[in-house]
Amino acid sequence: MTVTNPAPATQRRHVGDVVGEVAGTYITELQRGYRNDVGSAVAMLAQLRRGAGKLPTDVPELWGLTGTDRLYRQAPQLETDETAASRAEAALFLALTLYALHQQSRPDRDMHKPGAAFGAAVRRLMGEEVDEPIRKRFAQIGASSTAAILADRLRGMVKLLRAESIPLDYAQLTAQLYRAQLPGGLTQVRRVWGRGFHAYQPPTTGSTTQVPGNGEPTTDEETS
Repeated sequence: MTVTNPAPATQRRHVGDVVGEVAGTYITELQRGYRNDVGSAVAMLAQLRRGAGKLPTDVPELWGLTGTDRLYRQAPQLETDETAASRAEAALFLALTLYALHQQSRPDRDMHKPGAAFGAAVRRLMGEEVDEPIRKRFAQIGASSTAAILADRLRGMVKLLRAESIPLDYAQLTAQLYRAQLPGGLTQVRRVWGRGFHAYQPPTTGSTTQVPGNGEPTTDEETS
C-alpha cells in the first residue's frame, strides 16, 4: 500500500492568513526597532514610506525590502501560482508601506496594534459625532474600483489616523487586502469594515477597550 504524505500545514492554509502573519511578524520587528531607535529599522521605514499609497510595480527600488522572501518560505505554493503570488505580494507591500507612513514621527507609540480593526479605528477617529468628510472618505475606500485607487485612498486615511495616533492591526489589514483582490472579495471585506465602524463603542473611563469588527470574511478559495 502506498502512503501519501500530507502536504505541509502552510500549503493547506489560506494564503490570506499566511500573508497576514508574515506582515504582522515583520512589522512587529520593525516597530520594536524603530521605537528603540535602531538605525537599520529607522532607515528601513524611511525607505518603505516612499511606497505608501502605491503598488509594487510603481516603486521597483523597494523590491526585496517588503518581506516577500518570508512570504515564499511560509507559502511555497505561491511559486507555482502566479495569480495568488501577485495578490499576496501586493497586499504585503501595501500594508508595510502604509505602516511605515503610520509610524512616522511616533517613536513613543505602537501604530501596529493587534485587534485594532480598520472600521473601528475610523469611527474612533471621528470622536463622539459622525464626521461627514471622514465618513465619505471611508465609503470611498470601500468603493475603490482598482487596486491603485484603493492604495491611494488608504494612504489618505492612514495619514488622518497618524495625526491622532490611532493604531491599526496591520496583520489583519494585510489579510483583508489579500482577500479584497479575490472575486467578490472586496464586497466581503467592505462588509467587515462597515460592521466594525457601526459597532464601535468608545471605551468608558477605567474600562478595557473592546474593538469589534475583527472577524475576517470567509471564502471558499483556499489558495488563490
